[in-house]
Amino acid sequence: MDAVNLNILIFGALFTVSIIATLISARFGAPLLLIFLVMGMLAGEDGVLGIQFANPDVALLIGSVALVIILFDGGMRTHPDRVKVVLAPSAALATVGVVITCLILGLAAMYLFKLTLLEGLLLGAILSSTDAAAVFSIFQSAGLNIKERVASTLEIESGSNDPMAVMLTFTLVSVVAGEAALGWSTMLVFVQQALVGALFGWGGGRSLIWLCRKLPLSPAFFPLFAISCALLLYGLTNQFGGSGFLAVYLAGFLVGNARLAPVQHILRLQDGLAWLSQIIMFLMLGLLVTPTDLLDYLLPAIALALVMIFVARPLAVVLSLLPFHFPKRDQIFISWVGLRGAVPIILALIPWLAGVPNKDLYFNVAFFVVIVSLLIQGWSIAPVARWLKLEVPKAPGADYVMPLEVAQSKDVLQVLAYQVNADSPVLDTDWTMLPVPSSVQFLGIVRNGEWIQCLDCTRFKANDTLMVMAKAADSAVVSEVLSSYAAEASQSKQDFFGEFVLNGQITLADLGAFYTIDFGQLDPTQSISDYISARFFRRVVVGDDVQLDQLILTVRQIDEQDRILQVGIKPA
Repeated sequence: MDAVNLNILIFGALFTVSIIATLISARFGAPLLLIFLVMGMLAGEDGVLGIQFANPDVALLIGSVALVIILFDGGMRTHPDRVKVVLAPSAALATVGVVITCLILGLAAMYLFKLTLLEGLLLGAILSSTDAAAVFSIFQSAGLNIKERVASTLEIESGSNDPMAVMLTFTLVSVVAGEAALGWSTMLVFVQQALVGALFGWGGGRSLIWLCRKLPLSPAFFPLFAISCALLLYGLTNQFGGSGFLAVYLAGFLVGNARLAPVQHILRLQDGLAWLSQIIMFLMLGLLVTPTDLLDYLLPAIALALVMIFVARPLAVVLSLLPFHFPKRDQIFISWVGLRGAVPIILALIPWLAGVPNKDLYFNVAFFVVIVSLLIQGWSIAPVARWLKLEVPKAPGADYVMPLEVAQSKDVLQVLAYQVNADSPVLDTDWTMLPVPSSVQFLGIVRNGEWIQCLDCTRFKANDTLMVMAKAADSAVVSEVLSSYAAEASQSKQDFFGEFVLNGQITLADLGAFYTIDFGQLDPTQSISDYISARFFRRVVVGDDVQLDQLILTVRQIDEQDRILQVGIKPA
């Protein structure tokens, strides 16, 4: 009993210190996942606590469960507009990009570690996928609001390229262990994994949506029910020869974008569970490694990491995105954000469990490469994004969102709460004077801890909490008026897009009436919208910009049919 209490004390302290250590990330910009890894290493057998943990079976089980939760959460937070923008390029990166990365790293590993070609390719396969946990968490912790095309490509790629890496790793482990041979049957297995995974993901997601609508569960049980279904779907898909990770990500995408009242409850708990999963997974992997063993592979592992960052990833991105004409700045950033996280380390456990030759090498090198990736790429994401001018102004939002799942409405209803401060645009303003949609209902305010109904309050004061009820579809419009961040957001938009806003349908000739423009061989009768669209060869997103002589034209607003409605203009 004393041993049990001591273990609980140690792991409770480890969790607490790890969470407090996240303040380092907020202060110095260090990747959170790196902090958790280091905490695990400090607690391990070569660290302060000397905890000995060398059970790859348990590590693989815990890691797989954690990845299911993280991928399900990532799928739920992927907006359908993002998929529409980048489905094809993300799919190319998740398949062709993974194979190219595997080949380049495999050849480099063969030379650096004196391996056979198959052994080198196995190490390349282990390191070939970017990590959804790393990408999602760094974007979130850094507060980055990246241009939609780039952010969507990275998020969908990192959430969908794990199946390819898993299939490559299992196949090459079987070949290296002498249990299988490369051939057309291997390609058929890849196709089966993708098709079965997609089919089960779609069916599982639709089934979960139907059950959430039909089952009279308590709001507290919906998030737990969603997670249990995700784990069930993962196991069931794998039993039928499909990719469980792909199925879970697709199911999360369907559930997150369904018109379900419980979605907000699910997302709220999912956020905590996803972070808990990341903490557990990285602490465990930190405990699993023996830091002194890493020194045996120090120089070649650093060289392999540099090949991955500066050669393999950029080549994979350029070749995969070649048909899609991505701007160079977008390609540079996508190349730089090819972060490796827990997935390569967990995949490195597979050769360990299979007992193939050099099993320690795969795990230790993968661990070292992940640390180098997090140090070099993870630490520099925010500065690189701003240097490449890919960060777009964040839209204002409510301080608190409370879904009204008990209301049987065709539209998802929410109670939105906004804090009124000294810079708030609604300060000393009456509700009737605010330009909000007529469908939005003002409920009242909380002032000095007291609830004041809408009929009894006349003007809003600092430190009030203003509460309204609105459709989820109207929340963005309401926030533009009520959020305290609205004024700052307006200034940020002016700095980013320019001081003047133009209708996308005005012609270049109309623009030439106000600015001196050398049109050259351009057609002056062409609209600004058509001019920008012609320069991009693909769907334009907010934040895309082109130069017209001495002017910068930046897309500010598009409609549901992808037509450019508003364009910002500023001097080059």
